[in-house]
Amino acid sequence: MRDPLFGPRFGSFLGAAIFVAVISLGSPDARGQSLQSGDGDQGPVTVEADNGIEWIRDEQMYVARGNAKAERNGVTVAADTLTALYREQKGATDIYRIEAIGNVVISSEKQTGYGERAVYDLDEAVAVLLGAKTPPRLETGTETITAQDSLEYWDQRQIAVARGNAVAKKEDRTIRADTLIARFEKDSTGTLVATRMDAVGNVVISTAEEVARGDEGIYNVISETAVLQGNVRITRGENQLNGERAEVNLKTGISKLLAGPNGTRQRVRGLFNPKTGIK
Repeated sequence: MRDPLFGPRFGSFLGAAIFVAVISLGSPDARGQSLQSGDGDQGPVTVEADNGIEWIRDEQMYVARGNAKAERNGVTVAADTLTALYREQKGATDIYRIEAIGNVVISSEKQTGYGERAVYDLDEAVAVLLGAKTPPRLETGTETITAQDSLEYWDQRQIAVARGNAVAKKEDRTIRADTLIARFEKDSTGTLVATRMDAVGNVVISTAEEVARGDEGIYNVISETAVLQGNVRITRGENQLNGERAEVNLKTGISKLLAGPNGTRQRVRGLFNPKTGIK
């Protein structure tokens, strides 16, 4: 069966009559073999592996096996097996895509991603992490984001997209949704932090004291406020507010049911237990 992401070559790329050569462009040492591509637009790519590197010339790829690692400009892709696709440009070899299988770790100064498989597009600086048994995970130092289906990180745009049972956690705050889009910025110390999260589908925002649900939501991480829309339910203890649109302040614990789109009035409902309070 053809893999829609990795293509058919992982099934039987050696079955065709192609030229395969084991190469070592670096001196053999305890780390095995290594190679370095041409400079390209963003600098050279260094690839190394313990169990050798194959050059498949007709398909313009290198395959590195055994504790394989590729690095360029501070971004490192490590896995059991790496396949580096290249093109010839101005007489030099330019690696533009890296496909990783097994115990994948993609790391930089800002964040670290984990998965069972991954694709890293060097032209766009985009990493896509996948996992079947173990969900892909992105850690920034302040947030942890996981997903069931896939997790993308766009380094130049500083955006993460988590698809399928997506979860973002920071301290006692948790956001769940079918899809999460997290936008990052550097704070005053240079640490990469999430500033906004857009959530779509089965949204749940929870703290130790409160749970807010809706069809869609936008969470401002800095102000700790969220605007939810569609089938909104806000629960604190045994009290609950229901409506179509709401603003939830997770810092102050104050929740407001808002007017509908374009100021339209929509009926709201509250269920209050006298033993607890809700504002």
